[in-house]
Amino acid sequence: MTPVKTPRRYDASRRRELARRTQEAVLEAARQRLLQDGYAVTTVAMIAADAGTSVDTIYKTFGGKAGLLRTLWQRGLEGEELTPAPIRSDRLSKTETDPVRVLRGWGRFTAELAPRGAPILLLIRAAATTDADMATLLAETEKQRRTRMRHNARRLQRRGWLRSDVTLREAADILWTYSSSELYDLLVLRSGWPAERYGAFVGDALIAALLPPGTRPDRPTEEP
Repeated sequence: MTPVKTPRRYDASRRRELARRTQEAVLEAARQRLLQDGYAVTTVAMIAADAGTSVDTIYKTFGGKAGLLRTLWQRGLEGEELTPAPIRSDRLSKTETDPVRVLRGWGRFTAELAPRGAPILLLIRAAATTDADMATLLAETEKQRRTRMRHNARRLQRRGWLRSDVTLREAADILWTYSSSELYDLLVLRSGWPAERYGAFVGDALIAALLPPGTRPDRPTEEP
């Protein structure tokens, strides 16, 4: 009598891990190549060769260069810890009772996100002048940032922290400006400020602009 063989249970964990590693390699290759050569010059074939994978794999996974940049931008918003930065920011502004600490914390979050996110946003902005996909992506990034800054401004207002001579819209504009990739470009990439100094500057600037005068930081501003 022939013994009945028990079917093997398919283990997809190894395949998923290989796919994850390939995606990470593609994203890192795309980041390096796009920032080095620019959007117009870089091709998907170049990125595939750098990552050791196929062009078809990149198109199936990311949908081309625009999809790669969108993923890189979204990754940049998460920050360097397991918990995404927006969640940590909301937790800070909800539980902290000192508005000075909240805005200094937002300054630190800005410094955490900018090294990876700002160069990508600057690249998207530059490419948007000649590429329709990049123009669409730029509009998406700006809409999401605006929404986030309005959310933060409302949090300040609801907690009674926003100074009386600053409207909700102005507060959102101020938060938008001080968290911009352009400011990071001017102070860090062009002027050589350390990231920690940049984050402290952003926090102190937000405190001075958004909180009543009595809650401004009492520590002196250091030279960059």
